[in-house]
Amino acid sequence: MKTGFVYDDLFLEHHWKGHPESKDRLIAIVQELERRGLLKEVVHIKPRRATAQEVALNHDHAYIQEVAEFCASGGGYLDPDTYAVSSSYEVALHAVGGVLEGIDRLINREVEAVFCAVRPPGHHAEHAKAMGFCLFNNIAIGARYLLQKGFERVFIVDFDAHHGNGTQKSFYEEDSVFYFSSHEYPFYPGTGSAQEKGAGKGYGYTHNEPLPAGAGDEEFDRIYGEVFPRLFFEYAPQFLLVSAGYDAHRDDPLTYLNLSTEGFGRLVKNLLDSARRIGVPVLFALEGGYNLKALAECVSLSIEKMLEA
Repeated sequence: MKTGFVYDDLFLEHHWKGHPESKDRLIAIVQELERRGLLKEVVHIKPRRATAQEVALNHDHAYIQEVAEFCASGGGYLDPDTYAVSSSYEVALHAVGGVLEGIDRLINREVEAVFCAVRPPGHHAEHAKAMGFCLFNNIAIGARYLLQKGFERVFIVDFDAHHGNGTQKSFYEEDSVFYFSSHEYPFYPGTGSAQEKGAGKGYGYTHNEPLPAGAGDEEFDRIYGEVFPRLFFEYAPQFLLVSAGYDAHRDDPLTYLNLSTEGFGRLVKNLLDSARRIGVPVLFALEGGYNLKALAECVSLSIEKMLEA
């Protein structure tokens, strides 16, 4: 697959020393891609600055303004886990814009797959609330953007070890976006039980695979080799968006799952094979992953799988 890579050094400006969601995550990823010679193989895509109106596809206008003013005043903590510094509002707009630019390149068929190495991450951010290291929900905004462009069925996969409460809540009562998540449970943020299946016309279009601490390759192979393809093909989406969090890795310091690097490779291959089988574009956007070595290796392996597909 012709593969796009969204990145900009601007993403390094959102940084709080000692916080696990640091600029070092992207530095490690880019260094590993360079070491493996992959940066020469991808199409480099510069993120654009999303407008406040685009962010408002999924977020409250007053909340967007609150984040802007909070950053303008010097920043601090928006919730016990989530920091912002003076540049974070601009960085977060470019994280959203990186996803939207990637989507545009896919729609225009300039590339067949895209990996967005963006931050801050997004899947915990709710309509009017920062949460879990996230300011704006990059993937949810991307899905809304696709719906606005006339797409009728978008499939979101979230393989971060933490449940994407913000993304699930965004589409819980809708059938135009299918949300599929595997995650450690019970664990932060406390949502994502198997009983959460959507509501109203959205019932059946949310599917959670909660996993106990210690779950690893065998469980993930079943989920992404059997459960995901069945639901994906039944839904017959027109676009696949992936919240790509690599903190389910066995070496991650913040979680208790046990997925190997090779297990991540198989997971990503299953997603790409399914998307290719029905001819839909696929975009990955970075979420978690806090062991720098494991993160860099797994992202590099993901991009290798994209290039091979």
